[in-house]
Amino acid sequence: MNTPIRKTKIVCTMGPNLFEKHLIAPLMKAGMNVARFNFSHGTYETHQHYYDEVCRIRDELGLPVATMLDTKGPEIRVRSFKNGRVTLQNGQLFTLTTDEVEGDEERVSITYKELPQDIAVGSSILIDDGLIGMQVERIDGADIVCRVLNGGVVSNNKGVNIPNAHLSMPFISEKDHQDILFAIKNGYDFIAASFTRCADDIMQIRHILQENNCHTINIIAKIENMEGVENIDEILRVVDGVMVARGDLGVEVPLEDVPSLQKKLIQRGIAAGKPVITATQMLDSMIKNPRPTRAEATDVANAIYDGTSAIMLSGESAVGAYPVEAVETMVRIALRAEADMDYIRRFSRDTSASTDVTNAISHATVTSAHDLNASAIITVTKSGSTARILSRYRPACVIVGCTTEKHVWRQLALSWGTVPLMIAEESNTDDLFEHAVDAAVQNGLVHDGELVVLTAGVPLGISGTTNLMKVHVVGHLLSRGQGLHGGKVVAPLCVIRNLEKDAKDFNTGDVIVCHQTTREMFSMLRKSSAIVLEDDNPEGHGAIAGMSLDIPVIIGAKNATNILKSGAVVTVDGEKGTVSAN
Repeated sequence: MNTPIRKTKIVCTMGPNLFEKHLIAPLMKAGMNVARFNFSHGTYETHQHYYDEVCRIRDELGLPVATMLDTKGPEIRVRSFKNGRVTLQNGQLFTLTTDEVEGDEERVSITYKELPQDIAVGSSILIDDGLIGMQVERIDGADIVCRVLNGGVVSNNKGVNIPNAHLSMPFISEKDHQDILFAIKNGYDFIAASFTRCADDIMQIRHILQENNCHTINIIAKIENMEGVENIDEILRVVDGVMVARGDLGVEVPLEDVPSLQKKLIQRGIAAGKPVITATQMLDSMIKNPRPTRAEATDVANAIYDGTSAIMLSGESAVGAYPVEAVETMVRIALRAEADMDYIRRFSRDTSASTDVTNAISHATVTSAHDLNASAIITVTKSGSTARILSRYRPACVIVGCTTEKHVWRQLALSWGTVPLMIAEESNTDDLFEHAVDAAVQNGLVHDGELVVLTAGVPLGISGTTNLMKVHVVGHLLSRGQGLHGGKVVAPLCVIRNLEKDAKDFNTGDVIVCHQTTREMFSMLRKSSAIVLEDDNPEGHGAIAGMSLDIPVIIGAKNATNILKSGAVVTVDGEKGTVSAN
């Protein structure tokens, strides 16, 4: 039995602890697919060192681990306190100011200079993911004087949220611009755009990429407020994926709305054929504890049941005491949840129409894979778009995403159910398919005799031209017996184990494969193109029937009904006694 392949991907946030304790390689081996670098913190020098280390280790291990630069975005934070933190009491006054001051128990500076103009008396202000709540009592120039409603500890650089406020701050700050240029210079695979509100926000990033002749970075929209939720359809049209950033989202909207919005965003992302990352506090207790709570394990599993493409660790990996254990825990939960899923039934309920050739071919590919019980779908893709569309349909078997492009190889590490493989570039489809199947075999994803469905685009090398599908049996020589009657035919197989059940799959011209034929099968035999029998009796019913019909007959083909797969097109050589992949 093949070892199950995890379909849901894992994103891990990088932090100093991982590099100081040399945990990057163990994280990759445990199952990390994407390394996330949070540019809300740290210097370029530090990020450069961490990025170089991740690239060096992934290259040494030969793993397609992608890199993601997470922008600071149009966020507001408090600045520093004299002693690093203060404790606020319920009912006290506390001032947020745009003046440069050293923070204390009465006031602290904030990063957004225009906030006094954008906010009104009575507005709610939340700090540190909503742990601290206050209400605006008055605005005096640069000072916003607030009454603390929910006190607690506030430390340096904590985030500030103003629910339902429309802020005039630009989407891309000068720092974000420089961070995007840093991503371009270093060849990051993804940019995660924080606080995405509309399609225009994403287009601003695309404009910077195009200005710098960069066409290899994919953009992930982080949905963190109601504006982003309401505009999700227009955002999905221009973005490469989305992140359900439940931290800030859970502050901006009522807490009880978050589960419903999570499901909605995942469903919309799947429908659009875009990867969806579910993030924030998935295994939060593992920052300090070696095991998660039961509620956290259920949360991770429910995101997988919802169909999320990836699950993300934030503090658990960046600053936690058990980062490798957190990844291992996610892997176990994912495999267990995925084992519960009836992917074929889910696919059959998908009634969405195919709007173009690529979608139609991808839908047909998954349908064929399910009908034929294929071991894998193997796609050859230049840009990764075919693999991502196949992923949209959530097939029961693994998607093997073969590409000639290194950045696509890594980016496909984020796509649900997809195992990325690098292959050599070829000028014709047959050679490309052969290399793709060989790569899948070498990596233990498929084995000789198994049936796979191949898909690609012709002409080769042009993105978005997927228009070809082929059913293929892995390996060249599939079965051997004694050739009893000569001739050679190329035709689809019809494997008969149970006559009543399997006869309905027979089509005129098929090669009949069974242990031994019977009189009841004669009408089928007359329409068949060849007969392959496990029974080795040269005077048996099938042998005599085949010779009388003057069609190729092979007897003594051991275990043929288990090795050969219905629907696969093969070459039957009645003289040599062989069945070969076509």
